[in-house]
Amino acid sequence: MIRVLYFASLKDRVGTGSEEMEVAEGASIATVMEELKGRGGVWADAFGGKTRVLAAINQEMSRPEETVRNGDEVAFFPPVTGG
Repeated sequence: MIRVLYFASLKDRVGTGSEEMEVAEGASIATVMEELKGRGGVWADAFGGKTRVLAAINQEMSRPEETVRNGDEVAFFPPVTGG
C-alpha cells in the first residue's frame, strides 16, 4: 500500500488530495500513472495524452522508471513555472 498525494491543478482535476493505493511489488512511477489513467474519465485526462505530470517519492523528485515500495508516499503535481 502506498499513499498517493495530488497537488495544485491536478488535485482539482481528479477531485481529491490523497488516497491509499495497492500496487504490485516492483511497480514504477510509470506503472502507477498507467493504473490511474486506466480509471478513465478525469483520471485519463489528468494522466494521459500530452499532459505532463511530475512525481516525487518520499518528497524526492523521481523519474518514471523509479520503483515505489510498500509504505512510500508518492506525490503527483503539474510542472511549476516561475518568473
